[in-house]
Amino acid sequence: MRAEAIRAFFALNAPWLSAGVLLMFLSSFGQTFFISLFAGEIRAEFGLSHGEWGGIYTLGTAASAAIMVWAGGLTDRFRVRTLAPVVLLMLTGACIWMATAQAAWMLPGVIMTLRFCGQGMTSHVAVVAMARWFVKMRGRALSIALLGFALGEALLPIVFVSLMEPVGWRNLWLVAAGMALAGIPILLMLLRQERTPQSWAKDSQAPGMGGRHWTRGEAFRHQLFWFMVPALLGPSAFNTAFFFQQVHYAEIKGWTHLELVALFPAFTAMSIGAMVLSGWALDKLGTARLMPFYQLPMVAGFIAFAWAVTPAGALLGMFFLAVTSGANSTLINAFWAEFYGTAHIGAIKAMAAAVMVLGSAIGPGITGVLIDLGVGIEAQYLCVAAYFLFASGMMTVGVLRARTSLAVAA
Repeated sequence: MRAEAIRAFFALNAPWLSAGVLLMFLSSFGQTFFISLFAGEIRAEFGLSHGEWGGIYTLGTAASAAIMVWAGGLTDRFRVRTLAPVVLLMLTGACIWMATAQAAWMLPGVIMTLRFCGQGMTSHVAVVAMARWFVKMRGRALSIALLGFALGEALLPIVFVSLMEPVGWRNLWLVAAGMALAGIPILLMLLRQERTPQSWAKDSQAPGMGGRHWTRGEAFRHQLFWFMVPALLGPSAFNTAFFFQQVHYAEIKGWTHLELVALFPAFTAMSIGAMVLSGWALDKLGTARLMPFYQLPMVAGFIAFAWAVTPAGALLGMFFLAVTSGANSTLINAFWAEFYGTAHIGAIKAMAAAVMVLGSAIGPGITGVLIDLGVGIEAQYLCVAAYFLFASGMMTVGVLRARTSLAVAA
């Protein structure tokens, strides 16, 4: 694509792309990488073991996944400028609840609300908007919107960990609430006129396999969805587990927490590079050719995490993790639109998002219990590497079988 055309694309679509960036940035407050920054303080405040904290996180996240199955379909019924402010208002309330929680029994509800509003709905609204608003440039649009998440992942850990002692962990959650609330008027300004007002019309939708639009029920019963489930669960479960157990991981490696989070900006920069390249490759090659390979770097990444003896070793692991994380941001979101069409993309994407949120519930719970049982995190990460070999094989079989039907649509 010529440079002039790229500049024209940005200039013509700046408000809508900026709205996607903003939503993805604000979703950070419900993401594991952010919540886990406070793991040590929360466990100390409420007297929780690794397993107990992991169990609370699993329970709350699993509940949010169940709600997502229903709530995610709201993106097929309401415009972004209507739905997103409500979601951000709920996210503000969730941050305030975390700041004021006084008992451990409240934490599952707090986690459920944070995960549902942040990781769940805020990011879901953003990616569905990009998938629906852009067709030929879907990969690039998703890549640009997901820069907001990358920005949060790079900046927020260092800033909030640095402020933890002088400001206090509860006050920092109030800061997060204020940022989420401030995002509402900015979003409304950007979406004074929402892109493609005719977006609900049938002739503006892009079909999927067989040249038709699949409903959520049809997608759920289709074999490709089930071949994809291990790949949906994997990055969500084990990326989440890595960031969730970051405090413990630094402790067993003999590093300070700040030494570890200092690597996050480099991880984010590498993720951005992988995300941009995958968005370009997606627009050129389509998801069918790319999906079978993009999770293989995770195998090398978790082996590196297990064997690392210095932060440099962890950085190597983060490089491989970033390759898959960046590609996962664009490919998996475009995959549903390409294979199942865009008419019901909100409901289908919500079902897939529920599986991924469920994965993010499973990862911390399993690793926390195994740590309490004496199974070291390094041994666990070697098993995780083997899991990604299995998931890549399953995904390859499913995609190769479905490509024939996708060719019919083309």
